[in-house]
Amino acid sequence: MNTKITTANVKPLNGFNTHEIGDDHLFTGLETPMKKDAFKLSDVEKKDKIAILFHEIMDVLGLDLTDDSLKGTPERVAKMYIDEIFSGLNPKNKPKVALFDNKYQYNQMLVEKDITFYSNCEHHFVPIIGKAHVSYISAGKVIGLSKLNRIVQYYAQRPQVQERLTNQIAEELKGILGTEDVAVIIDAKHLCVSSRGIKDDTSATVTTFYGGAFNTTAKIAELQNYLKL
Repeated sequence: MNTKITTANVKPLNGFNTHEIGDDHLFTGLETPMKKDAFKLSDVEKKDKIAILFHEIMDVLGLDLTDDSLKGTPERVAKMYIDEIFSGLNPKNKPKVALFDNKYQYNQMLVEKDITFYSNCEHHFVPIIGKAHVSYISAGKVIGLSKLNRIVQYYAQRPQVQERLTNQIAEELKGILGTEDVAVIIDAKHLCVSSRGIKDDTSATVTTFYGGAFNTTAKIAELQNYLKL
């Protein structure tokens, strides 16, 4: 790479000057911001390129990349980015979901609670650690319980904003199940708040989506009672 990065050729994002934004929280839309040619490179090519770039970052930081403990780090980070923590960016990793007839005629809410997830804040690329609670009322079809976890993980495994993550999970479930009767609650700790900046280690963020029948005071109270069990 011959391009020299300076403040002169770092362009503002979406019309905003990033220095003016600072730590302000932005939610730009439901879709994760992606380039049109995001998948022009293969996963192998992406890993090779990320390893080179991360090697450069470590070198700029002054780390000795000949040390036994560090020399494999760029490749490990590249593999982690593509195969693990950002694997949800690639649609090929979207979980395949099979639906089943609601033969039991169970017409009350089904709640899958305390789904642990790990994501990354798209503003600072540091972890978001939390639990998701997902609920739906069948419109005639049901989904395997583990697939609820997999859907949460798929959308969490990308640079995220918690509001977007909440809505992406809800919209996915609405589309799969063919119903508006979906609820998603996420309770998470953001390390961009606790490990840097204000360094508040006690606060957490809660976001909710209540659709269809869940968008009533009675159903919200019923769901909250389920979550207290």
